[in-house]
Amino acid sequence: MRILIEGGRVIDPANKVDAVLDVCIEDGRIAALGPQPPAKNAAPPDRVLDARGKVVCPGFVDLHVHLREPGREDKETIVTGTRAAARGGFTSVCCMPNTNPVNDNQSVTEFILDRARKAGAVNVFPVGAITKGQQGEELAEIGELVRAGCVAISDDGKPVMNAEIMRRALEYAGMFGIPVIQHAEDLHMTGKGVMHEGLVSTELGLQGIPAASEAVIVARDILLAELTGSHFHVAHVSTAEAIRLIREAKAKGLHVTCEVTPHHFATTDEAVRSFSTNAKMSPPLRSSRHVEALKVGLTDGTIDAIATDHAPHTVQEKEQEFDYAPNGIIGLETAFGLTMTVLVEGEVLTLNQAIARLTSGPARIFNLPKGTLSVGADADVTILDPTREWVVDVRKSASKSRNSPFHGWKLRGEVLATIVEGKVVWELEG
Repeated sequence: MRILIEGGRVIDPANKVDAVLDVCIEDGRIAALGPQPPAKNAAPPDRVLDARGKVVCPGFVDLHVHLREPGREDKETIVTGTRAAARGGFTSVCCMPNTNPVNDNQSVTEFILDRARKAGAVNVFPVGAITKGQQGEELAEIGELVRAGCVAISDDGKPVMNAEIMRRALEYAGMFGIPVIQHAEDLHMTGKGVMHEGLVSTELGLQGIPAASEAVIVARDILLAELTGSHFHVAHVSTAEAIRLIREAKAKGLHVTCEVTPHHFATTDEAVRSFSTNAKMSPPLRSSRHVEALKVGLTDGTIDAIATDHAPHTVQEKEQEFDYAPNGIIGLETAFGLTMTVLVEGEVLTLNQAIARLTSGPARIFNLPKGTLSVGADADVTILDPTREWVVDVRKSASKSRNSPFHGWKLRGEVLATIVEGKVVWELEG
């Protein structure tokens, strides 16, 4: 199968490319980049995609997705989750281990990979659990998880509270060259909190979660990363204090990275005033001071990647009272639009920088052979219209779930087509 993507503005941050070029795909790989088809005597392409006036870039890479399978297929499956990813321009996703059973052993990892190979629309990279059952008490068989195909370890929504366990996890992960991902939250400080602690929580009478609960764990684990020399990655960073700590750690040369979600830079705790449970997540939406700090962290390079933390839940679960509803929202299909609307249109990032945070940045963090249009690389490609406006309609989502606070938002920037290993897996109709 030969595909020619013709006349698009090719942006490949990994190779510092920004030019109008044709992209030739052959046998699932990037065959050539150039102003013209690679050779006059070459066989004609099986398909030509007209990208004139559009942007062609490496397929997006999402470091933080919940596919829910096995165990909660009522919320999402590998089939529906990867279809949503394709619609959002993501060609690779890293799925979190909080499945049922937990992905803390080889058999669960192999199940996920087998299902993804057979039915997934995009590449799936499993993340294994740090501890058995995500209970924070005993390390999982990290070597076994890596050999089975896990690219990182994390207890995800359950932070590793025991510093000794976290130290050993970093030491073992360092042996295999993979990052340890921490959901940074001091559970003793969080208590029964359900939103950011501040003016809004006080006025609403809801239990607050202090920003310090994130920063305390980030500070501790940076010290452990310094002790072990291993790679520490902060999931969905949300506070000014955590950003400052990560910036200082990087300045010292420590192997510390972090990601931010679109919902944390696109909105604030003011959204909770509606009492909509689609504004309930962990970490919680923060005040404007923290949102501004996240934008500075994106601008100065402290934040390495944009990840969605796509967390589907059923309508019944989200329709509970705010205190009892589960945390999280879906985010794969709105990530690029929010990034363009809030960050690029808001002059926080250039288009090239935004694409880097969605491609080469995350691929580098997890050592994935993705996020580039280098000749010979897998032909994972996304075609974008950065100026096209559209309205979010969760009823049209490819996900099984509908829990998004962005329903009805008008966004600028839309994914037109997604190609995975030379196969067109999503095209926008019309």
